[in-house]
Amino acid sequence: MAAAAGGMLAAIQAAMLQRATEFRDTNTFSAGSYEEFKDVLESKGGFLRVHWAGTSQDEDAIKEETKATIRCYPFDPPEGEGTCFYTGKKTKRVAVFARAY
Repeated sequence: MAAAAGGMLAAIQAAMLQRATEFRDTNTFSAGSYEEFKDVLESKGGFLRVHWAGTSQDEDAIKEETKATIRCYPFDPPEGEGTCFYTGKKTKRVAVFARAY
């Protein structure tokens, strides 16, 4: 009985993880400019994965205008070097922005 319950819990956890991963992937978008960032945020919402070389003051300005803030900095992002969508500076850093609801 305990083994069956353990197996059932493992299956439930695996299904929940799969659904959460699919939701995250389906609702994650990228933007190359601040205008595109705002357009995607308004039209699709979700998470915006962007190159980031901004400061906390830059994030505050973005939050003031769009209500979006940084949710995380992914470990080992595969994007490599790019241009910050907000400042235009070269950076290897990637941030994920989203609105809180």
